[in-house]
Amino acid sequence: MTNAEPLSALLARATDRTPINSAGKSGARLERLHIDGTAYVLKELDRRHDWTMRAAGVLGGAPALLWSTGLLQRLPDCLNSPIIAVEVGTTTQLLMHDVGDWLVPVTDEPIDLSTHLRFLDHMAALHATFWGGGAELEVVPNAHRYLELSPWTALAEAEFGEPPLVPRLIGEGWPLLQSVAPIAAKVVVPLANDPGPLVLALDDTPQTFVHGNWKLDNLGTDPDGRTVLLDWELPGRAPALCDLAWYLAINCRRLPQSKEASIEAYRTALESRGIDTTPWWDRQLALCLLGALVQFGWEKALGGYDDELAWWEQRAVAGADLLG
Repeated sequence: MTNAEPLSALLARATDRTPINSAGKSGARLERLHIDGTAYVLKELDRRHDWTMRAAGVLGGAPALLWSTGLLQRLPDCLNSPIIAVEVGTTTQLLMHDVGDWLVPVTDEPIDLSTHLRFLDHMAALHATFWGGGAELEVVPNAHRYLELSPWTALAEAEFGEPPLVPRLIGEGWPLLQSVAPIAAKVVVPLANDPGPLVLALDDTPQTFVHGNWKLDNLGTDPDGRTVLLDWELPGRAPALCDLAWYLAINCRRLPQSKEASIEAYRTALESRGIDTTPWWDRQLALCLLGALVQFGWEKALGGYDDELAWWEQRAVAGADLLG
């Protein structure tokens, strides 16, 4: 098989096509199939059914734009993006190698430390590869990144009728935050509705190319030790530490070490690739940790006021002091 073959020609040879029922929470459709005896997964993105596409605001879907601009072909060697063909029509279809056996198992248990540290190291490799990049890295605007999980998304999706699970939980969680953690809510709810001050502050810090959804459900390790990276939902030009903050927030129950230790591990990995973090680190870190609660305040509220929410509340208050 060659990547130059049109997707339609590849699918004409497909056999054993079977829907994958555990297709995640976005609304994307997945199908397992074989072409010339090799297993693949076909992913169909349709903004009529996929709320994450609507929230990102990229017609055709962010992965299609990454493919057409060649950004996926520029990833560092330590990353394995399984996409091999893309076709954009009424919907967007992505043909991918079937990497299911290499993905992080879906459990409630912490991942092992070596895997965690490798994920952080390879995240740093991605950021170092594109460090200081400009408009060629633009895919999903930063403002959209901070609006995806906002009250506006809950309201917009409700207009379509019965909203999908995540937008419904977003709509429940944001009002709850104000009673569960009023100090945090006072800081992050205004920014969840209008992230402009946060985005402007982050624009004054170094930028790179980010994945945008570095969660364990999207990660794996192939036989060569590369990190498998799926679901390019919110990629684009952004501060590196927004990827790190997202990883810490969304994977919090499965981290094998503290957030502080994880942050230092990432910083060491980034510096080992020649990036001087001294001039900008503290400011960008504080703003991105604030940004993570702007994204996930609703989700933390659903768990009640515990040590997890208290940790993020403290960081959000500190980060808010850096806004103009």
